[in-house]
Amino acid sequence: MTTTVAPQAVSGTPAATGSSPSFRVTRIAALITIVAGVVLAISGAATWVTVQSNLADERITVSEDSPRFANDKVDGPFTAFQEAQMIEKHYLESTKGKTYAELDREDPTRETAMTASFLRASLFTSVVSFGIAAMAFGLGLVLAIAGYGLLAMTRVATPRN
Repeated sequence: MTTTVAPQAVSGTPAATGSSPSFRVTRIAALITIVAGVVLAISGAATWVTVQSNLADERITVSEDSPRFANDKVDGPFTAFQEAQMIEKHYLESTKGKTYAELDREDPTRETAMTASFLRASLFTSVVSFGIAAMAFGLGLVLAIAGYGLLAMTRVATPRN
């Protein structure tokens, strides 16, 4: 019976100095992951600020009869969502509970329902944009941390001479 023993790294060989192809590939992968994470995080933050700024420029306020955020400026995902809900409540009151598609073409409230639907869609689009921006930022942070961890592992695995 023979026993196989893994070869030991000899000082000065590529495996011992950290210059082997696998160490270089791992370091490159770590750096790419860190850069991708930073780019995603910056992009997510920039998207959030851009959407917030453009939404604030519209000078919309949440309806005063809203159960949440009444009279607050619409400049974030929660206030945008709440105002969209209030628009729905108000237009359904004016159309006696009927949506745009349910109203007769000659009904005078049909235009109100159509405008309300467009406004709600725009507000919901901003809510989704905030969500995607937050996801990009969070994913960027995770990637940057994972890349840093991978890079740190290559430093620990590399023996110092």
